[in-house]
Amino acid sequence: MQITDQTGYRTQLTKEPQRIVSLVPSQTELLYDLGLEDRVLGITRFCTRPGHWKEQKVCIGGTKDLQIERILELKPDLILANKEENERGQIEALRAVAPVYTSNISILGEAIDFISATGKITGASERAENLNQQIRAEFDSLQAQVGSMTIKPSSVLYLIWRKPWMAAGSDTFISDMLRRCGMAPVVHESRYPILNRLQDFSDTTDLVLLSSEPYPFKSRHLEEVSALLPNSRIELVDGEPFSWYGSRLASAPEYFRTLLLKLQS
Repeated sequence: MQITDQTGYRTQLTKEPQRIVSLVPSQTELLYDLGLEDRVLGITRFCTRPGHWKEQKVCIGGTKDLQIERILELKPDLILANKEENERGQIEALRAVAPVYTSNISILGEAIDFISATGKITGASERAENLNQQIRAEFDSLQAQVGSMTIKPSSVLYLIWRKPWMAAGSDTFISDMLRRCGMAPVVHESRYPILNRLQDFSDTTDLVLLSSEPYPFKSRHLEEVSALLPNSRIELVDGEPFSWYGSRLASAPEYFRTLLLKLQS
């Protein structure tokens, strides 16, 4: 089977993969939910779900510092990577020795396409399509709720890092999730720009969301950000519903609905 990944790279699979390595936490969780537990051999140290895989699977380093030799020792017949989360040079090194499928996801539709492709490649198409049906239904429900809201959150700044301040840019999956919640991101730069002064957003930002990942914002940071943006509402949020684009998407809209109800108060 010839497959073309979401970066346009083509590779050949001679059989249904039996020795899979996942280089991204959200994709690892997807493999589990597709019923492929026995076929996944290696995961990163950031792959926390399912929890018991930490003890059962081989750790192949971090998403940005993969242990290539350890991956090769597993003799994988499929490696799942991501353009944004993994380093290009390491992906290219792995492509030279094993089939690699690299996802490239910035909107919901691309995430759904990736789930379908993963199901097809691994022989789990039925589970993948059932999952996608659930995801579509949940986001349709979210859209209906957003459409019926009388008071909508408007301009939002989504922070992912501190020292330096960094935010989710306009072309990220996070921003697509924000828009689906009826919010308008105020950062228009690409990817994850550094913000030299939060104060510059004081007059344009109604809401600031402090994500739990990759920087673990806590309650103590609320006062710090509020001092810089006194006219904005500041909220801590779970980063996973906003940025995990695998099977976590099935439960993300419920989290968003709860958040939106909170913002109405």
